[in-house]
Amino acid sequence: MAATDPTASTESEVGRSALRKIAWRLVPFLGLLYFVNYLDRTNIGFAKLTMSADLGLTETMFGLAAGLFFIGYLAVEVPSNMALHRFGARRWIARIMVTWGICAVALGFVQGPGSLYAVRVLLGIAEAGFFPGVMLYLTWWLPRAQRVRLIGAFLVAIPVSSALGAPVSAAVIQYADGLFGLEGWRLMFILEGVPAVLLGVACWWYLTDRPSQARWLTAAERDWVTTQIEREQVDAGPARISSPLRALTNGRVLGLGLVYFGIVYGLYALSFFLPTVVAGLSERFGTHYSLLETGAIVAVPFAVGAVAMVLWSRHSDATGERTWHLALPAALGGVTIPVALYLDSPFAVMATITLTAVGVFCALPVFWYLPPLVLTGAGAAVGIALINSLGNASGFVAPYLTGWLNDTTGNQRAGLWFVGLAMLAAAAGALLLARSATRTEHRRAATEAARAHEAV
Repeated sequence: MAATDPTASTESEVGRSALRKIAWRLVPFLGLLYFVNYLDRTNIGFAKLTMSADLGLTETMFGLAAGLFFIGYLAVEVPSNMALHRFGARRWIARIMVTWGICAVALGFVQGPGSLYAVRVLLGIAEAGFFPGVMLYLTWWLPRAQRVRLIGAFLVAIPVSSALGAPVSAAVIQYADGLFGLEGWRLMFILEGVPAVLLGVACWWYLTDRPSQARWLTAAERDWVTTQIEREQVDAGPARISSPLRALTNGRVLGLGLVYFGIVYGLYALSFFLPTVVAGLSERFGTHYSLLETGAIVAVPFAVGAVAMVLWSRHSDATGERTWHLALPAALGGVTIPVALYLDSPFAVMATITLTAVGVFCALPVFWYLPPLVLTGAGAAVGIALINSLGNASGFVAPYLTGWLNDTTGNQRAGLWFVGLAMLAAAAGALLLARSATRTEHRRAATEAARAHEAV
């Protein structure tokens, strides 16, 4: 029987202890930040139920207001992530949260379409860099083998923010209407914007930029995490992109951005228009839902999606498989959402939309495993921001195109067909990128083998 190496056993225990501390210190806090972030970005979908009448918005005008957020967001995304890489996550994420919280509160004081459009653009500028910054930040702390599971735990903030935020937002709009002389949707924007400012101040004191600076880890744990991350960077060799300029022009980076576009197209279609779809069930099936009941129904797909996301990301880490764990859920979302509004009962419609939500949320954490395989250093800061920018361009296209199609056709079916096509394209793109990466790896291995043979 082989003897157990006590040194390896000790290192293994140090690593497990370090990962536990990192997971419990960073993931819940960052998840809370993202919960508030995503709620402030998408709560306009609930405000629409009464805000549109107060401000005189058509479906197209609402879609434009929802999408204009991403104009400012996309314009500032790359430079914001470069600033985070230079100044550190603690300072930059704190700055982002305070400024976006102020803009989120300002939405409660808009007076018409023009001011609504302007504040949505400012909100996007203020928030730019938060999500790709957190994704970059997590690569500084999490070894690759545990990354999907812990990123999944962070990203669960998206469905949870909708599952909890939907009924809370609806309750504020319905029951706080008239308080302090303000409409309910105005109070909702104000109450949901203030936490971002408070959490931004907390970031300054709570976050640590790098593992080597973490006083809440022991010296051995700091060394273990730093060594693991550095070893993975060395093992990747020259294949990964460290140049910001190359990151902006690399075909695989652009391909990842287009795959992410399709996934996020489905996410924003659900976030911005699901309250409208649920409200529309009343007309189709002769039912009636209050604002609070609408919020509770909207919460169901997001709650189921949250559970599925955690289980699917754990399964991906356990098996080590990534490509099909990304392509299959994206395809599920693409197939299910277009047929939802052709079904003949409210239960069938919501069950199908729930499957769409499961597809969207299971694809997200697996996708974010892929960019660090291509990018490193300053190239990662720029490349991750570019991928996120390309993906979030769908945040402008999806609400505007869906709203325009709703106005033009008089129903919501055409818009959902576009959502399905975008998600199916993302699934196909993931498979093509994986096939291309496999061919590249085979060529590299053949070249290395030939060089080794010549050397002999």
